[in-house]
Amino acid sequence: MSMGEERALVIGEALVDAVVRADGSTDRHPGGSPANVALGLARLGRRADLLTWLGEDSDGALVRRHLEASGVRVLSGLTGPNHTSAATAHLDAAGVATYVFDLEWDLPSRYEEDAEPPVVVHTGSIAALLAPGGARVETELGRHRATSTLTYDPNLRPSIIGPADANRHVIERIVAAVDVVKVSDEDLAWLYPDETPAQVAERWAQAGPALVVVTLGGEGALACTCAGLQLTVPAESVTVADTVGAGDSFMGGLIDGLWSAGLLGADRRAALRTADAAVVERILRRCARIAAITVSRPGANPPTSAELV
Repeated sequence: MSMGEERALVIGEALVDAVVRADGSTDRHPGGSPANVALGLARLGRRADLLTWLGEDSDGALVRRHLEASGVRVLSGLTGPNHTSAATAHLDAAGVATYVFDLEWDLPSRYEEDAEPPVVVHTGSIAALLAPGGARVETELGRHRATSTLTYDPNLRPSIIGPADANRHVIERIVAAVDVVKVSDEDLAWLYPDETPAQVAERWAQAGPALVVVTLGGEGALACTCAGLQLTVPAESVTVADTVGAGDSFMGGLIDGLWSAGLLGADRRAALRTADAAVVERILRRCARIAAITVSRPGANPPTSAELV
């Protein structure tokens, strides 16, 4: 599935999502926002490495098999957790879920690394905010800035990370340090209840990134660039199975689209900052298509490039 030797490095959590029903039956499947982004990139034919924190247990093996089956390379490090993190939804007789999180997030002290730097480094969600790993993720971003485009999706989990006030400054610091941000309108409503998504996107696009994209669920997406461009694209009309992984598949599509447009890598930073509206719109329309395919089927199941032809 490789396209040359250019690769993406995705840094963040991979975990197991478990559902325990009232009758005691259980489903376990791999999850984690950054892991889903890596999966989406690999299915689009990109070389994707995932730096994560998996235990040497059956859950860790389940996650590794799932990712490697689509071509993701899970990087191994010298250190790891005693067990793989899990998010468990306990359903009552009415199907109402109560969540229990058993999460541990860090990065290996050292990990296998190619001599050639990645063309893009992506992170987001729990990995960027949960101690002790969050601070190390920021360090990794800083270490790659001279060679790689940096991308970020906050993909916030309030029940895990705590109140908005405690996280806002870290999120804003990461936004200012990266090149591309993708964020949902739900995340922005939680972070900034008194501002519209467009207002926040405009402000963030002046704070450091070249491009800020806000997904608006069924309303499509809007984009703001540091050069002052603003545009919107509609969502594709589709019968929704569930919305699991939709934002992650959109993020993977965004990275892939910028890659195809020749806008990734630190040496392309100036070109990314001056990308014209037609290029951005074309990329976002394809992202909308990718997200539509993902929501049309159950679970985090992003399309392959063949499905987009």
